[in-house]
Amino acid sequence: MIILGLILLVVGFVVGFHVLVVLGVILLIVGAGLALLGATGRAIGGRRHYY
Repeated sequence: MIILGLILLVVGFVVGFHVLVVLGVILLIVGAGLALLGATGRAIGGRRHYY
């Protein structure tokens, strides 16, 4: 999810389509949050690890 957010962020800046930039930032934040919670050992949605 973090990688997809980065791709959308870069494409949004290059193309100038600001909706992609916003979606990229949202995916980056959600992905980083899931990664942090997964690293602390908390199960989210019944899954302990997100790959």
